[in-house]
Amino acid sequence: MAQFNAGHVVIMSQPTSARQNNWGTGLCSCFDDVGVCCCGTFCTICLGCQVAGDMNECCLCGTSMAMRTLIRTKYSITGSLCNDWLITMCFLPCSLCQLKRELNSHH
Repeated sequence: MAQFNAGHVVIMSQPTSARQNNWGTGLCSCFDDVGVCCCGTFCTICLGCQVAGDMNECCLCGTSMAMRTLIRTKYSITGSLCNDWLITMCFLPCSLCQLKRELNSHH
């Protein structure tokens, strides 16, 4: 919604996609893909590089909040920047596993 005020447009709410989706798997759904879960648990950096590679991004970006936000935005998944930050900071291996499972389901 936008309001016009003396020639200026004031944005009152951000536009969203007409259709919002949920993540294909939960944050702790390790048994949905045990191989990804093992990789995320024992070699988090390797899984981060795989996620970044799947998105044609630099390997250093794979474990970042920006990567989670990018994937969420690309696939119109509900969420927020605050939620992305909290999940990435507190549950990095689980977050990466969820991202990899999501990417696998779309390829």
